[in-house]
Amino acid sequence: MDFVSPVLDVASRICNCVGDRADHLRRLPQNLKSLRTETEKLNNVYKDVRERVEREENLEKKKRTHVVGGWIQRAEAMEKEVNELLDRCDEENQKKCFRTCCPRNCRASYKLAKMVREKMDAVAELQSEGRNFQEVAVPLPSPHVIERPLEEKPVVGLDSPFREVWRLLQDKQVGSIGIYGMRGVGKTTLLKKINNKFLQSSIKAFDIVIWVVVSRPTNLERVQETILDRLDIPDDRWKGREEERKAEEIRRVLTTKKFVLLLDDIWEPLDLLRVGIPPLGVGNQSKIVFTTRSADVCGGMAAQKSIKVECLEEKEALSLFQAKVGEDTLNSHPDIPKLAEMVAKECKGLPLAIIVIARAMASAKTPEEWERNLQKLRLYPKDVAGTENDLFSVLAFSYDSLPDEATKSCFLYCSLLPEDYQIPSEHIIQLWIGEGFLDEYDDIQEARNQGGKIIQMLKHVCLLEISTKLLLQKSEYLKMHDVIRDMALWLACEKGKKKNKFVVKDGVGLISAQEVQKWKDAQRIALWNKTSIEELREPPRFPNTETVIGRMTRFMFPSGFFTNMLVIRVLDFSNVEIRKLPAEIGNLATLQYLNLSGTRIEYLPIELKNLKKLRFFILDDLFSLASLPNQMVSSLSSLQLFSMKFFSSPSPVDEIMLLEELEQLDHINDISIRLTSIQSIQRLFESHKLRRSTTFLQLASCKGVNQVQLLSPCIKELILVMCDELEEVKIIHFEKQVVPSKFPNPQCCFNHLSSVLIIGCKKLLNLNWLIQAPKLQYLYIKRSKIIAKVIEDERSEGSEIESGLSVFSRLIYLVLLNLPNLESIYGHALLFPSLRWISVWNCPRLKKLPFDSSICMSKKLEKINGQQEWWDGLEWNDQTLMHNLTPIFSTPKKAIKC
Repeated sequence: MDFVSPVLDVASRICNCVGDRADHLRRLPQNLKSLRTETEKLNNVYKDVRERVEREENLEKKKRTHVVGGWIQRAEAMEKEVNELLDRCDEENQKKCFRTCCPRNCRASYKLAKMVREKMDAVAELQSEGRNFQEVAVPLPSPHVIERPLEEKPVVGLDSPFREVWRLLQDKQVGSIGIYGMRGVGKTTLLKKINNKFLQSSIKAFDIVIWVVVSRPTNLERVQETILDRLDIPDDRWKGREEERKAEEIRRVLTTKKFVLLLDDIWEPLDLLRVGIPPLGVGNQSKIVFTTRSADVCGGMAAQKSIKVECLEEKEALSLFQAKVGEDTLNSHPDIPKLAEMVAKECKGLPLAIIVIARAMASAKTPEEWERNLQKLRLYPKDVAGTENDLFSVLAFSYDSLPDEATKSCFLYCSLLPEDYQIPSEHIIQLWIGEGFLDEYDDIQEARNQGGKIIQMLKHVCLLEISTKLLLQKSEYLKMHDVIRDMALWLACEKGKKKNKFVVKDGVGLISAQEVQKWKDAQRIALWNKTSIEELREPPRFPNTETVIGRMTRFMFPSGFFTNMLVIRVLDFSNVEIRKLPAEIGNLATLQYLNLSGTRIEYLPIELKNLKKLRFFILDDLFSLASLPNQMVSSLSSLQLFSMKFFSSPSPVDEIMLLEELEQLDHINDISIRLTSIQSIQRLFESHKLRRSTTFLQLASCKGVNQVQLLSPCIKELILVMCDELEEVKIIHFEKQVVPSKFPNPQCCFNHLSSVLIIGCKKLLNLNWLIQAPKLQYLYIKRSKIIAKVIEDERSEGSEIESGLSVFSRLIYLVLLNLPNLESIYGHALLFPSLRWISVWNCPRLKKLPFDSSICMSKKLEKINGQQEWWDGLEWNDQTLMHNLTPIFSTPKKAIKC
């Protein structure tokens, strides 16, 4: 037995070992299946993590953490290793003994089986790790300085003060510098030039340069939040906190940095300690530079050095004046250069006055015109001592040069906007029409066109400015230089003699009843940004008031607020936090314009039906409104424009009733509306009046709608949102039969359509009907899963519409988001003469852009946005084209807004 026991023990161990190996081999098919499944799950987790990383890197200006970066590399390597292992297993499986399941090489098969088991565990571990990332990316540090664009290049006359300020910034004994001078002399331009000097790579003396526009009234909270954003302090450390907590956060960060704080347009001393700015000392070498009108503010801010910006010398002034008038005008007659010298002298060296008056003179091509205008200019006071009245008297020359009273009224009206405010041009034109400035035009569209011409004229003479246009910003945004705005207010108030003729309050908080009583002679009242009126003991009297604008305010209508408005024409309460309107508003017999957009109104008073002169009724973005009172809209007998965009209507019945009431109106010719049912769509298109009047149409969540037949040739903007069953859009020619062919007849049908937005229409296959829209400017398509081609190839050859315009010849913005099957925009290369922006996101199958270097492309193309992976995968017929377009490609820095 002594001999047998060891033998049995060895045999037992061999059996166990063989059994383990046999178990691995027996489980191998199931383990291979599990490995494939788990690897697929890992791949899904990998995609989710990768998308999170790319989204935060591209849209939120972050960089991936090292942990996440390492995990992505390991996941990619794991996928490669698993694929190689699976290939080896497939090869080994082919080597099994003939007609058996036994491997020829048990040892090799066992090793593979063991590796499969180990890979399963490794894949599962990677999955678990990838699912538990709380943070995948961290914010990138902001650049130490952000460039500020200079409106006037080259900058004239600021070399001397610039050199002085720059010298003081190098002086360790000087911490704070004040720059002062009269308005319009170039202080802000000088500060921008100083800011931009820090961009030079050779200048790294400071950790960060912070730019803040203070303006008036001084808003300490806004100043703090601008600094907090610039310092990249997380929102959860200061959002919604009190002033002291924000100051602590600013102080905590700035005490660790060597900073330059540039404060523009200070009107009164600013308490920097309350803001959170640590005291300047020899130790930290930080600097503060600010601009102000007044030398007194320099003293109040304890500036260690103050520098006055003077008006231009005569030679510099003439040089600037000549540059703005232009050589063409100066050379149009031998006498004009001498006359230009005489006009330039009247500007007294003030840069803003020089620019404004030079632009006003740019179109004067005869000596007689110059002599007449010079005589007019000399009628104003000549001694410019720095007072506002003297400055405004000089600038008022450009106002007096405007061609007619309507244009002058439109210009003065812009002074109701708060300082530094930007407004869409279409909004200000709509207000002008509501005020009656353009009443000579019966048709709204003609009035809009004239309003556009007035804007162009005011821009040309530098009385209005264009703000920077952002992606998908359809309308042109306007602003007024603060000096020009103050001049306009001065003129509107009869050169300062009637200070309350135009009342403009911006961010002033609660206005007392005593202050309101002073407005009894006001012609126009505008309340902006967190401005409200306290409860009044008796109804206010506004016998001469024609306009009341309350925007972005916390407005509570005092009792009897509308009682004594005898000549009111315009009420604009858009984006005001109000929930109800007093019934007395129905007594405003002269009211012609009422805008309640963006309010929280739940019910409209039936008394609104008494507004028989109302021409404009705007009810956009009213998500709290339950319904409209029956027969209210049809009672507005003068109504021309009705707008109810983005309104969450409770039922299709209400939509149909509204359409029927609109149809009863004799003067209606501009309708903007949102519809949600096939019955409402049919009711709209059945009516000739409604068809020709509808300019904005949104179809949202229309159940059961698989085809839309467009019959409204006057539509300017079309939005299709979440129409899940929509498969096709057909064009029906106005008053004609349906075009039966696959592609519409090339006769132009939608001459006015300028904007198309399509979101979440999952079954929509193509947009061939866009060939019928020759003036399309904005095309935005998102989450439409099966669209393969925007316009199909069969329509590509020689497609031109009857007007002679090629397809997409007016297109400005093209945005394509989350279109997984999109392969083509158009069948061949196009001119795109107007194109400025292209944005492509999550369109992996779009491998070609419809461009060709042999075709003269738009010189206006500024930006192509997209994922780097998509750009790198594009196919190019011409490498020259790729090299030409690469400099304007970038990944988006922030989310695209619709």
